[in-house]
Amino acid sequence: MSKTHPLLDEHHALLAALGGSVRARRTERGWSLRDLARRAGLSERFVGQVENGVGNPAVTRLHDLARALDCSMADLLPGEGVATRARPAVALVGLRGAGKTSVGRLLARRLRCRFVELDAQVEHEAGLRLGEIFALHGEGYYRRMEVAALQRVLQQEPRCVIATGGGVITNREAMEVLKRHACTVWLKAPVAAHWERVSAQGDRRPMAGNPRARQELDEIYARRAPLYARADLVVETARLDVAGVVHRLADVLGAAGP
Repeated sequence: MSKTHPLLDEHHALLAALGGSVRARRTERGWSLRDLARRAGLSERFVGQVENGVGNPAVTRLHDLARALDCSMADLLPGEGVATRARPAVALVGLRGAGKTSVGRLLARRLRCRFVELDAQVEHEAGLRLGEIFALHGEGYYRRMEVAALQRVLQQEPRCVIATGGGVITNREAMEVLKRHACTVWLKAPVAAHWERVSAQGDRRPMAGNPRARQELDEIYARRAPLYARADLVVETARLDVAGVVHRLADVLGAAGP
């Protein structure tokens, strides 16, 4: 099997990081893709390609995007590694079935650091399963536990890879902690892919006794997608296996991979 040239891998990683940066700044302003394209004087199709990591803008077009987003071209480009000394952790976000646990374990090995599954950490500290936490104490209690567990993990081991729960992006305090200490990565896939992966894993929770389960998943995705898009990096996983996602992330994060 032929291997991709290392320079091409670096180029893919750079374009993915650039796309994530443009998308994050756009969503922070509450702009649609069309809004940014109009302000930058570029086509909506081209801006979409840039955000998806497949558009390679000329310097003049990158300047137009930076001007529209009120930042410099350097602000849109990653440095020697997205995870800097100030933010040594990596936090994976996305819906259930995004592959956060599988990618997180392998990425942690690649980066030679600890892997933490945040929901499991919450269960350990609470002495209860997630279902029991929600049933006995409610979501508000769980979200407070989520923040406390996150803070303890990052205090004990600042350099780690964290697989977060699907709803962490709705927890403002938790996201503020991550923004200070971690490079956030959205493992993005179509809703259908999430549904198929969860079903293939034998997890019947999304469907059990709920004929509207798929429709509700679509609604959850629609509500959360703009929040996930604020991540530092966005990696499209529909056409990549776990190893491919990890390889791309390791490149972008500046890892010295084997």
